[in-house]
Amino acid sequence: MNIAFNRFKLAFFSLLTVACAGKYDNPKAINQVDFSKVVVEDDFWTPKLNNNASGTLLVCIEQCEVKTGRIQNFITAAKMDGPHTDCCWDDSDVYKVIEGIAYNIVNTPDAALEAKADEWIDVIAAAQQDDGYIGTYYTYVKPDERWNDMNGCEMYCAGHLIEAGIAYFKATGKRKLLDVGMKMADHMLTVFGPEKRHWVPGHQEVELALVKLFELTKERKYLDFAYWLLEERGHGYGRSDVREDKTWTYPLFQVQDQTPARDLQTIHGHSVRAMYQFCGMSDIMSYMPETGYMDALDRLWNDITGTRMYITGGIGAAYKAEGFADQYELPNYEAYCETCASVGMAFWNHRMNEWKGDSRYADIVEKEMYNGIISGVSLDGTKFFYTNPLASRGDHHRFTWHQCPCCPTNIARFIPSIGSYIYATSKDAIWVNQYIGNEAEFEAGGQDAKVRIETGYPWEGVVTLTLMSAYKGQVRMRIPGWCEKYNIQVNGKEVEAEVELGYAVLPGKWKAGDSVTLTMDMPVRLVAADPRVKADEGQRAIQRGPMVYCIEAVDNDFDFDTVSINENAPCEATFNKDMLGGIVTISYGDGANKLVYIPYYSWDNRDAGEMKVWVPFTI
Repeated sequence: MNIAFNRFKLAFFSLLTVACAGKYDNPKAINQVDFSKVVVEDDFWTPKLNNNASGTLLVCIEQCEVKTGRIQNFITAAKMDGPHTDCCWDDSDVYKVIEGIAYNIVNTPDAALEAKADEWIDVIAAAQQDDGYIGTYYTYVKPDERWNDMNGCEMYCAGHLIEAGIAYFKATGKRKLLDVGMKMADHMLTVFGPEKRHWVPGHQEVELALVKLFELTKERKYLDFAYWLLEERGHGYGRSDVREDKTWTYPLFQVQDQTPARDLQTIHGHSVRAMYQFCGMSDIMSYMPETGYMDALDRLWNDITGTRMYITGGIGAAYKAEGFADQYELPNYEAYCETCASVGMAFWNHRMNEWKGDSRYADIVEKEMYNGIISGVSLDGTKFFYTNPLASRGDHHRFTWHQCPCCPTNIARFIPSIGSYIYATSKDAIWVNQYIGNEAEFEAGGQDAKVRIETGYPWEGVVTLTLMSAYKGQVRMRIPGWCEKYNIQVNGKEVEAEVELGYAVLPGKWKAGDSVTLTMDMPVRLVAADPRVKADEGQRAIQRGPMVYCIEAVDNDFDFDTVSINENAPCEATFNKDMLGGIVTISYGDGANKLVYIPYYSWDNRDAGEMKVWVPFTI
């Protein structure tokens, strides 16, 4: 990627924003710096960006176009003749791939990828009906049942369409897909809303997409529609009229429809649907704080992170229909921890951090980025996990595709946008949330800022931020929740910094070339679970920095049913550049009892075998 290309696009979209600016004030504490203003140059993340472009995206394109018939679905719907995959959510995968292509184009212009997206967009546009409706399943397979089945993923697909259209417009200036999405949104507005039909989307997603559409167009109707959809929940409107029993496939709590959104007390139901709903609620709050959603979001956040989240950031149990189990019920072999749910947790916590400027939310984003999300994709970017258990008997393996491939296509759009999680700004500060090597240019409190981060993170704890232009204001560096000992130097001189909500606050009048170096100790830590988590009783997990570790059979010739670690045994962390793409391994114990730990995200990239995160321990 070259910075000049980004500046061209940013100038264009700045003019668009000024032209559309209206009376809507955003009360967030901080605002993210978009990844289009950030060039990632990082030993850990750059290979993952490259493998996403050369591996993940190409796999997704081939599957959608050649092997699974998803592109054919649009051709069939346009001609009203031909084969169809007969699945109501399949369109969404195509939209997510286009969104991933858009983000990759922002990072590294690619004429071939752009041409492929243009080709797909032409096919998609041809399938849109005259009234604006687009959904290949109901257009072709069940044309008489449009908008009858609230669990039919029509609005879910529409949400991903809108997001893809916005992303591609921002990346290329081409609005054909955006227009398709806007026509679908306008069509929905003719059917649903006050004085029209009630509706509860069975799979949330469209709510956050409509807020994005409002932010781009400044047309209030899209914001109001998103709010109306959230307010529809919990009032008995959730039913499926086309099913014989006239009920949902899942109970109402499974789709977060048992209680009005603002009255939710504890988390229940499908984990991915919940995350998208909470993203939508967070987004609505940015423009309509009077809705009172934040009290509910705070309760739900405390419930999830305090009682229902795995050490990897994963959420959901396998026997709960992809949803949450009871409080402190966190089985390891039966952990569901869908990759999409971890992506959703990152989305939601990023929004919460923008709202409050509190590092504990950025800590969760970090946990997901380095554990819960990248565990879902192989090191070369071509194979995937749908679920991410914390223990396996050797029967859980990565797949090339899945009958419900939402996770590969979510990875395809998340990885290239990681630059959006690094920086944020407020009127008087530059905030550093994630420690990824990069160079960035952005506006901060009315000033032009140019900064660079150099780091060996997550394997090393030294992060140097260099201000490449003059800046008057605070620099706020996140002190991760896992970090117990650190020091900060400004221009090589150690300083004491006040810490507010997990950020070291460094005020000053900075000149070009000034630097801040944060050095964090990264000891190997034995971690105990809350004693109420019976599945982990008498066991320990290992963490180093942001990384959760596991043992894998290929490195450890032990009986995994009887293996244990001694609390006082020696341990050593070693960087192995030729192992699993370059990782820090941890040896724990000595002699015949030594265990070799690898980062959790890297397991099942070699020979098949057992795996454990939590291991019994002795004193």
